[in-house]
Amino acid sequence: MTTVLRRLAIILIIVLFVSNAFAADEILVAAASDLQFALPELAQKFEQQTGVKVNLTFGSSGNFTNQIRNGAPFDLFFSADLNYPRQLAADGFADPATLYHYADGKIVLWAPIASTLDLHQGLKVLLQPDVHKVSIANPVHAPYGRAAVAALQHENLYEKVEAKLVLGENISQTAQFVQSGNADVGIIALSLALAPSAQGKGKYFVVPAADYAAIQQGVILLKSSFHKSIAVKFLDFLKTPESRASLARFGFSFSQP
Repeated sequence: MTTVLRRLAIILIIVLFVSNAFAADEILVAAASDLQFALPELAQKFEQQTGVKVNLTFGSSGNFTNQIRNGAPFDLFFSADLNYPRQLAADGFADPATLYHYADGKIVLWAPIASTLDLHQGLKVLLQPDVHKVSIANPVHAPYGRAAVAALQHENLYEKVEAKLVLGENISQTAQFVQSGNADVGIIALSLALAPSAQGKGKYFVVPAADYAAIQQGVILLKSSFHKSIAVKFLDFLKTPESRASLARFGFSFSQP
């Protein structure tokens, strides 16, 4: 083999290596905390079917929106509020054609299994004198926190329990406050109350959907994505009956946006 051919062979190997690294079978996903048990199940099934790894990071939808605006390198954004991805699309950070209203969330009253509180009384149980701390997600950037505030206001309870409120950075931390004993009861996502890790540890009461605006949740492809074709495949997988059934097991419902 001549020197020129050797050099061409080496260049070809380097090009192939770089191409494979750039097109790595992996996508980065930012997701609302209410999905921390439902989404890993879907990601695992997707990886089994395609060989593509889905790296998941969970947090509050509002915080993720700010991070994406500041250049966070995610491929997809799963928000607990459909308006956040809509705003990102309107401002040029995401592809509006890929916006998908994947489910609606629900809020529940949730307390430790040993609690003597009768949650079937609904939100009025929060007025009891032995309820000292009530955890909700921070309504400034967490959609479930806004839903909790709306439900309390609907029942004319917000001002009466405001002094008891403990704010979680996201809905996952809100549930942890109850689990750790830092709150007597919380208003959390139904998906977390149904999580395997919560079974046998807590009890819940579903807050009537009429008490708050629908928690419409959306996912969108970000324009900064380096793996758009793979990310779109995951979006398509999310729309399958199998994926919708998986989300339904965690208490998510489906409606038109």
